Amino acid sequence: MDKPTTVTAAVLVIGDEILSGRTKDRNLGYIAEYLTKIGVDVKEARVVPDVEDEIVAAINALRPRYDYVVTTGGIGPTHDDITADAVARAFGVPIGEDPRVIAAMLQRYATGDLTPARRRMARIPATAELIENPVSIAPGFRIGNVYVMAGVPAVMQAMLDFAVKSMKTGAAMQVETIEAGGIPEGRYGDALGAIAAAHANVSIGSYPSYRDGRFNNQIVVRGKDESAVAAAKAAVEAMLAEFSGDAAAR
Repeated sequence: MDKPTTVTAAVLVIGDEILSGRTKDRNLGYIAEYLTKIGVDVKEARVVPDVEDEIVAAINALRPRYDYVVTTGGIGPTHDDITADAVARAFGVPIGEDPRVIAAMLQRYATGDLTPARRRMARIPATAELIENPVSIAPGFRIGNVYVMAGVPAVMQAMLDFAVKSMKTGAAMQVETIEAGGIPEGRYGDALGAIAAAHANVSIGSYPSYRDGRFNNQIVVRGKDESAVAAAKAAVEAMLAEFSGDAAAR
């Protein structure tokens, strides 16, 4: 059976510390790049505080719209780690200590060291499947199309390796980057818009930056059809060659 052309996902980042700026998010970019490489297109991202109503509302808004929702944050041992409770509420299922998680924790901790705080991380919504955590034992989980993972980047990354095993994937995105050098966007903007209109089955973006103190532009062509991406790339390169030739002639 052929793979579907497009499989979609949303990322939900949870945590007051992200919104306050105290913690700089490192998970969204990692997840988006990882999923794009395996053929899952991240179409939306949201950041919400550690407020149960906000988490529930976001999950219930996102899960009908996309094939997958990936959450990070809020599944630790402290009182403000409420993601598991919010997910259970969003799905209308009970939550309680999962004996599978307790058994895994007892492989690392002595019974007396399994404090109430640590046991909070064993609370899993009913019917959820566990997502393995090879770093710190306490797992994430999947319920429906929602994948719930830790906020600590190293732990989240390890969980994601296991989470994606149950995801269906679509056609991988083909990406071509064309160097526009120091040509200003204002010079090629109209011409690039015409190319984008003529190649509507791909996405074309222009991205200015400063590199080693010097202005630089890149044009990026994205699409799932390799021949369509190649055709758009060729059109962009021809357009840039004309502008470069004009500049050299002056």
